[in-house]
Amino acid sequence: MSIFPNFLRSLLLTGLLSFVAPLLLIGAGLTSFSLIALVPALQAVGRSGEDQILQFLATFGSGCPLQGFLVIGLAFGLVGALFDTYAAYQHSRWG
Repeated sequence: MSIFPNFLRSLLLTGLLSFVAPLLLIGAGLTSFSLIALVPALQAVGRSGEDQILQFLATFGSGCPLQGFLVIGLAFGLVGALFDTYAAYQHSRWG
């Protein structure tokens, strides 16, 4: 049996998980700042945190936070896939 289907499955799964992980982290940050903004005493902190994250995303998205969100996810997914390819190469070389 060929190792190619196993490699492709591993590569696809690694790329997908590497794409989703930073998006979940950024989403959790935005959600937490949105929840903090609901507390009247901490409203300024929550709004400031949201604005900072959206400005950070807009930096990577040429002014659009959604594009920045996707660019970061794609970059992490590509790097994850490259690391998986390297690990598979090293495993085949030594094993």
